[in-house]
Amino acid sequence: MSNELKTLVVIAFLILILWNLGAGLYYMIVDKGRTKRTVRSLTWRIGLSVALILLVILGIATGLVQPHGIGR
Repeated sequence: MSNELKTLVVIAFLILILWNLGAGLYYMIVDKGRTKRTVRSLTWRIGLSVALILLVILGIATGLVQPHGIGR
């Protein structure tokens, strides 16, 4: 897997996480707690965040992602 593809996957996850965070804020303001759209959107955000963390850990464990020491 190329470095560009790995970066693209991480950026796509981050964009989806931010999109769901913004949607949760929007639904919270518009719905005023009458629907479950806010909870659903924030649940998706948490799920995507956990999935991204697990993918990074799996990538490091399998050797696909090479961690580097920033500031060494």
